[in-house]
Amino acid sequence: MQYNDQIKNRVKRMEGQLRGILRMMEDNKDCKEVITQLSAARSAIDRTVGVIVSFNLVECVLEANEKGEQADELIKDAVNLLVKST
Repeated sequence: MQYNDQIKNRVKRMEGQLRGILRMMEDNKDCKEVITQLSAARSAIDRTVGVIVSFNLVECVLEANEKGEQADELIKDAVNLLVKST
């Protein structure tokens, strides 16, 4: 799978967000603020996992259709990846 710039930029934003959280911890910010930012980072990661799985699933299903293969197993694998990530 090719990871496009949009997906890479999502990860870069998350990286910056995590650095910001670490800075907040080093500055002894209130735990509620830190937890809020950690929750936001977790949500961003979950959304990115969903985007990657869905892009990959589309590619795999299209490829299976071109080859005349069934995509049932691919779909099950994608659902399992999503379930494991939550």
